[in-house]
Order: sequence, then C-alpha cells, then structure tokens
Amino acid sequence: MRILALILCLLVGVGFGAPKKTSVQLSEQKTALKKLESDLAKKRKELALLETEEKGVLNTISLLDQNLNQTRTYINELSKSEKMTQVAVAQLSAEIDSLDSKIQLRKESMKKRIRTLYVKGRSSEAQVLYNLLTQKGNPERQVYWVHHVLYQDKEMVETLLALQKERNGKKKEEMNHLAELSSLRSRKASEEKGLVSQMNSQEKVLSNLKQDKEMQRRALKEFEQNQKTMLSLIKKLEEKRKKEEAEAKKKKAKESKKGLKKTDDKKMATKPKTSIASSVKGPKCMPLEGEIISRYGLQEHPVLHIATRNLGVEIRGKRGKAIRAAAPGTVVMVSEIDGRGPSVILEHEGGTYSVYGHMRTIRVQEGKKVRNCEEIGEVGDIASLNGIKLYFQVSEGTQTVDPLEWLKQK
Repeated sequence: MRILALILCLLVGVGFGAPKKTSVQLSEQKTALKKLESDLAKKRKELALLETEEKGVLNTISLLDQNLNQTRTYINELSKSEKMTQVAVAQLSAEIDSLDSKIQLRKESMKKRIRTLYVKGRSSEAQVLYNLLTQKGNPERQVYWVHHVLYQDKEMVETLLALQKERNGKKKEEMNHLAELSSLRSRKASEEKGLVSQMNSQEKVLSNLKQDKEMQRRALKEFEQNQKTMLSLIKKLEEKRKKEEAEAKKKKAKESKKGLKKTDDKKMATKPKTSIASSVKGPKCMPLEGEIISRYGLQEHPVLHIATRNLGVEIRGKRGKAIRAAAPGTVVMVSEIDGRGPSVILEHEGGTYSVYGHMRTIRVQEGKKVRNCEEIGEVGDIASLNGIKLYFQVSEGTQTVDPLEWLKQK
C-alpha cells in the first residue's frame, strides 16, 4: 500500500511539473503581446495623423506598410498565445480530473472508516494501542504505529481538505484561462478584420500613385531628396576624415622638425600608397542573409513604379534577424536618416563607408570598433516602403559603388 502511495506521489510530481513551465511561457508571451500592442498603438496614432496633416507620399506608404506588418505579427502572436492557453487549459483539466479521482477515493475511505467506528466503536483502537505498547519489537516502529492510530482520522480529514482546496484553486485558474482564451479569440477576429481594411487602404494609396502624375512627381522628389541627404552625410564624414588625417600629418611634420620619430617618418616615406578601391582587404561578410529585392543603379522602383537610381541594395529579411558588419571598421554614425530609418554607418580602412538602414535595433555606439561579421543590430521595417529589409550601401570616399561587387573583392 505504501509503495502504491509513493508511486502516486511521483506521478503527481511529474504531472505538475509541466504546467509550471507553461505558466512561465504564458507570462512571457503576455509581456511580448503588451509590447506589440504598445508599438501598434503608436503606429496607428501616427497613421491617424495622416488624415489631419499633410504628409509626404513616401512617409505615408512607409507608415501603412509598417502598420500592416505589425498587425500581421500581432495576429501571429495572438494565435501563439491562443495555442499556449489551450494547452494550459487542457493540462489544468487533466489535473482537476486527477484531483477529483483522489478526492472520491478519500471520501470512499472516510465512509468505510465511519462505518467501522459505528460497528466497532473506539474500544477496538484502545486494544490495538495496548497491544502495540506492551508487545516486544522495534520501539521506533511501535511509536510510528501508535501515532498512526491516534492521528489517522485527523490526517484523512486534513488531506481531503487540502485536495479540495487544491482542486478549487486549479478550477479558478482554469476559468481565468478560459476567459483569457475568449478574449484572445475576440481580439484576433477583430485584428483579422482590421487587417483586411488596412490592406485595402494600402492598395488604394498605391493605386492612386500609379494613376496620379502629381503624386508620382512628389514621390520622386522625396526619393531624390533622401538620396541627396545620404550623399551629403557621406561627404561630411569624408571631409572630417581628411581633415583629421591632414592634422595628423601636420602634427607629425612638426615633430619631425624637432627631431622626433625620425625612424617612423623614414618608414612612412618608403611605404607605398594604397588606392581607395583596394583599401579594404581580406574576406568580407554578407550583412544579412536573404533575397536581394533591389539592386544598385538605375531601375524601376518596386513600389513607386518609377525609374530611380539606387545608391545601394535592399535585402529581404525576417524580423529580428541579425545584421552584421560587412568588414572591420569603426562606427562613425548612429542616426535616424530620412528614407532609411534607424541606421549605422561604418568607416573602413582608406575611407570606405558602409551604410546599414531600416534597423529595428542597434547594438553599437559611435566610436566603437567592430570586427568583420560582428553583429551590429537587427533588421526591421522602419521607414521601409515594402516590408522588413536591410538597406546596404558602400561608398569609396564620396563615390558609391555596387555593394555586391564590393563584397566579392578580396
């Protein structure tokens, strides 16, 4: 009988281990959902402002696309929460059934005990106690059985009450999960309905863009302005680099006149100059694994459907995927750039710059040196017109080059 009880305890322990894990997962999922809801509310507030304020064409398309992507992500997370809550409800239901069986067994046992007391009374137990105390044997075992006889009724009642209390707690938890499940399904249905409306809004804007020449002109003007901003940033960084380089040479020349570092100056004089184009040597790293959706140079824009000249390439990504440094270098800029969203610019040897745009998170600071293929952040869709992607640009000095060809150079 004791062996059977031990087995039951072990089974209960194994059975109750899983819900604890599920409970932690549900808590983490709720936190993730709250953050998504907060981000979504922010984007929808920005979209609402579009109705009252005059916004740029590209900004409008970008916000519509971001909102659409976040709604899809939110629906997926709601589905994930729904499945996890269903699992939790099923586990609780199984535990409640198990507790009901145990409670029933306890009640049956108490009924038998009551019948025994009714038939034999307490006198029989007094005889058992007397025999236990007077017979020879192991004293510890005798004490155990005396305690058992004296307190077995109390233990039976306390155990039954504990089981009933546990059962009530599980039932309450199950009801809470069922209410949460109902809420999740309602929110999911509402978001799915809203998604259709958002898709129609986006389709309407894109359709208008195809037909409205004035809107196309404004979109092209915004696009070209974003390109000029990008080139201007690189120009300023290159001017700063050259100024620092000139100041360093001036300082060395001054020291040379004073007779300092003659050996270093001699070595510098004999050192061959390296051209900008071949300055970044060694293997390079693809900043993001994914489909190339827009290439370098003149082509038709995939969203605007007008001829544009791309300064870089665009690589399709999945939310949260790592962006890596294409080559060793120094972080010279971390900023929000028009048309590119949150971006990082790295300076490499010899005045080569690589740009990483539409980042969801950035994990480096200005001045930090990064290794080849080191993770610098995560891909996102901020300021993107067509989903989650990385904007990747390479400039040698102030001259942009095809990033894909540059990556092949050794």
